[in-house]
Amino acid sequence: QVQLVESGGGLVQAGGSLRLSCVVAGRTVSTSSMAWFRQAPGKEREFVAAIGWNGYNTYYADSVKGRFTISRDSTKNTVYLQMNILKPEDTALYYCAAIFTPITPAKVLVPSAYSYWGQGTQVTVSS
Repeated sequence: QVQLVESGGGLVQAGGSLRLSCVVAGRTVSTSSMAWFRQAPGKEREFVAAIGWNGYNTYYADSVKGRFTISRDSTKNTVYLQMNILKPEDTALYYCAAIFTPITPAKVLVPSAYSYWGQGTQVTVSS
């Protein structure tokens, strides 16, 4: 069965960096569309970044564009989110999501488009 496991979260000062990892078991990421979402307690889930099934097309929320980078390493079956110049408003539980059938660019921003989710990794940015 498919399992997504996030790691790499932690406590960091504003301006610092973290790299989140999402290891996928059970399916190859090479033909997947994958995304990162984030959610603060009691708040709605927010789109952060996505990467298309070809590994080249990427999408970012305006709030993280220029600071965050999503990438994929097929040899490790892992998707990453490199987060630079972190801000306190980036504080959230970050989730990895995947779907293994093609979806349209409009759908990559929509949580309901994804079939599989990790359990999240906490990112806390202090000021």
